[in-house]
Amino acid sequence: MNTPNLLIIMDDEHSANALGCSGHPIVKTPHIDLLARHGTRFESAYTNSPICVPSRAAFATGQYTHRTRYWDNCLAYDGRVESWGHLLQRAGVETTSIGKLHYVDDKAPTGFDTQLLPMHIFEGGDTQGLVRDPPPPRPQCRDMAENIGPGETEYTRYDRNIRDTACAWLTERAARQSDAPWATFVSFTCPHYPLVAPPEFYGLYDPADMPLPKVRPDDGTDQTDWWRDFENCYLWDQFFKSDHERRIAIASYYGLISFIDDCVGKLMRTLEQTGLDRSTRVIFLSDHGENLGARGLWGKSTMYNESVQIPLIVAGPGIPEGVSRKTPAQIIDVFPTVLDNAGLPAMRDRPGRSLIELACLPDDTARPIFSEYHATAANSAEYMIRRGRYKYIHYVGYQPELYDLEEDPEELVNLGLDPAFADLLREMEDELRRIVDPEATDRAAKTDQQKLIDRYGGRDAVIAKTSKSATPAPRSTVP
Repeated sequence: MNTPNLLIIMDDEHSANALGCSGHPIVKTPHIDLLARHGTRFESAYTNSPICVPSRAAFATGQYTHRTRYWDNCLAYDGRVESWGHLLQRAGVETTSIGKLHYVDDKAPTGFDTQLLPMHIFEGGDTQGLVRDPPPPRPQCRDMAENIGPGETEYTRYDRNIRDTACAWLTERAARQSDAPWATFVSFTCPHYPLVAPPEFYGLYDPADMPLPKVRPDDGTDQTDWWRDFENCYLWDQFFKSDHERRIAIASYYGLISFIDDCVGKLMRTLEQTGLDRSTRVIFLSDHGENLGARGLWGKSTMYNESVQIPLIVAGPGIPEGVSRKTPAQIIDVFPTVLDNAGLPAMRDRPGRSLIELACLPDDTARPIFSEYHATAANSAEYMIRRGRYKYIHYVGYQPELYDLEEDPEELVNLGLDPAFADLLREMEDELRRIVDPEATDRAAKTDQQKLIDRYGGRDAVIAKTSKSATPAPRSTVP
């Protein structure tokens, strides 16, 4: 087979379970479900850092956050570390991005020949999020609760522009009738808040039918200073005036997912109509999930599945059809996948594995997965190891958590409190320390962040500069 083309589709803040093909009883995603039926879905896929900018840097570089030092929503990918795009460029593969990148800017050499409608960090990024010990409260969190329901936003208009531009690009590329391979990254902003969905998609969900999210178990899990600081910083839930408003927000989130599903459907139809589907592999994934009120949490930034687990589907020539793989996967696996797709050798210093390879191999449920967080609201670093049926969450300086995902998929019973699991806790910590030095990495992140804080005039000056709750869409790209 000639080198296949590659279309990577990413949306933003999409929890793994919020898909019909994941078994969700409410969410309607017929086009993404169809893609899954035509390809391989990874049931347990994770982001390597549950926040936008670091996760996208990991996506680009195939490296863990502590290796690249793109820690937070200010320290964005700038081309300093080699990306899969750089390697494709050197191999003569045309590389294009359409939509959100969340890199440092459109001047940095990040591996794309062309950037169409790019979104990057805005005015230096979330500078307030640099202040972590302790983190300040974020009154801008009220934006989520105050902007819910049916309607249009700059994000939905931007995403329609991304969709139409991508379809036009595919049509034009097919018309060239060139055998030269290409790799194109199409990146949407939804279902990231604001939780305002186009009326035709919001109308698919009656708020009265939305079940309220689960509450945090009364086991003391949230009583450490780590969690008190986190919840005193991210104030999302306190701004909702009633459970009715929470139900509207949930219905809006699902409406945004159906909106993105419709965009994906239009991209897939364009591939079919142009005949590119016969020569193109497709990867669909998100950068991280969304807590959506679970445990009183909204947004991302935690190691619970709602936040850290993502949808991940691979389809196209040579990919098994209608398969659900139990092998855990992660965002850094995209890097070796892109190289594998282009027939390029793997890089030994990148810890991921090709999703094309994993899709074709028997399940390996024991594969360990690692994630880390060094950003807004966390007074110390937060890490995750997923190995087999267990998930271990490590907070530097605080009591860890341990969950049995087979017996307790909702992560409501913290086995880290049970002395019977002391040996397993030590094993999981040993697994973590084989990947990273938790304490040294925490210090390194804070050192880099303090340098930026000093550059911006110190802690008080940074706190006084109000950060936006979400990156605005580029003005020139919103019709």
